[in-house]
Amino acid sequence: MKVKIKKQGKVKQFKLISKWSDVTLEKWLKLIEFSSKSKAKEAKETIAALSDIPKKLIDELSLRDVAVMMSKISELQQEQDSSLKKIIEVDGKEYGFHPNLDDISLGEYADLETLIKNDVEKSLPEVMAILYRPITEKGENGVYTIAAYDGNISIRAEQMKKMSAQQVQNALVFFYHLGKGLLTTLPSVLMDQLKEMNQLLQQNPSQKNGDGSE
Repeated sequence: MKVKIKKQGKVKQFKLISKWSDVTLEKWLKLIEFSSKSKAKEAKETIAALSDIPKKLIDELSLRDVAVMMSKISELQQEQDSSLKKIIEVDGKEYGFHPNLDDISLGEYADLETLIKNDVEKSLPEVMAILYRPITEKGENGVYTIAAYDGNISIRAEQMKKMSAQQVQNALVFFYHLGKGLLTTLPSVLMDQLKEMNQLLQQNPSQKNGDGSE
């Protein structure tokens, strides 16, 4: 969306995101990090990350303008499409969400558990690299096969940073709801961590901090 800012009698036009799918996983991780700062710093960094407004000019914005933009960002997140995209495309390559979580291997499970237990927020690219893998074969009615899991996810994790935050959130919610029956059969802290992540997904920076300014 376009934002008009008046300064010294002149009106300049800038761009603010128009839909939540414009936000990549990499940017979303920064937004989560910003939420631990003061309200004023969070608002400044959030607007800077999701618009082309210079930080120096953001400092000069009125609290009312800041509140309006933070409110708009909040609305976009609330209005996002919540459906899981089983097939995504990153840099021209197709990746498929794990087609059957009931068949998840012990190796996949162990790596997911470690990543989510240690620091799920910082590990989201790696988590997505496990849940989404290159499609090796596609059939009719949306059926597809993904590459076997070999544990080598570092390169793919970098690619997953380009996923939209919306796709990541939907994948995690889907994984939580579909996988909880299976995963609770093993003694693990994974489900507790997933519950916390699921609660985090229902939040957004501007909801937590009101108008985003101090």
